[in-house]
Amino acid sequence: MNKPIAIQGIKGSFHHEVVQHYFNAQADVVECMTFDSVVDTLLEGQTDEIVMALENSIAGSIIPNYALIDTHHISIVGEYYLDIQHNLMALNQQSIQDIIEVHSHPMALLQCKVFFRDYPHIKLVEAKDTADVAKQISEKNLKGIAAIASKNAAQLYDLNVLAESIQTISHNETRFVIVRRENNQTDTSLINKASLKFELDHKRGSLAALLNVLSDCKLNLTKIQSLPKIDTPWKYAFFVDVTFSDYKNYDKAKSIISLMAENFKILGEYKNARQ
Repeated sequence: MNKPIAIQGIKGSFHHEVVQHYFNAQADVVECMTFDSVVDTLLEGQTDEIVMALENSIAGSIIPNYALIDTHHISIVGEYYLDIQHNLMALNQQSIQDIIEVHSHPMALLQCKVFFRDYPHIKLVEAKDTADVAKQISEKNLKGIAAIASKNAAQLYDLNVLAESIQTISHNETRFVIVRRENNQTDTSLINKASLKFELDHKRGSLAALLNVLSDCKLNLTKIQSLPKIDTPWKYAFFVDVTFSDYKNYDKAKSIISLMAENFKILGEYKNARQ
């Protein structure tokens, strides 16, 4: 019997939606309120796979999640891009004029801020999870309170959608990764994307030289994120994503980078979800 998949949030959350798309609609989940506890379920063997958001097309990278994957030496084995549509929902028979407060995750509130300019009477309140607010409204019969969450959450918790797709920027996409304790993928013909980490001294041209290696080996750099090393002034760790059509070119690049950079590490090798 397959173990459940751990997610940040509860059923009806966007992480849960990714599980339904990437695995299957009936897949069982372990609900966690923090990403740290999501990772703990993997390390403790409660689950063999977890889903984590890594970046958003509007808000950018979720830096702490890169650090969690790196620190705990776990491995990215897949990815999924989810179109994030924020919907305003409340109890049945409630209208938007009845709403006094809207509770949701800070990111959701930020992405929908413009919509609420037309409703100055509504107070925006931060919460830990979008779907959890929807669940609380339903279970506690909270009148005057609305949630920003997915349509999936509205259906699960029998809430009325007062307004659809209220995010300011219509194209709002989040990249999620599927993570295991280790990557058991041995068929390199299925691998055309990788997430890497390395460190470089703060010297002129050091990063440029390494990026030239990626180009010379026919790798496409799709993301680069730098983080200063707190314990070592003027030294930086770089997280990069690369795509490639030939694993041999990628293999060659790995060999060269391991000589040029310090603490070179493969965070994951997997199939590019953009193809």
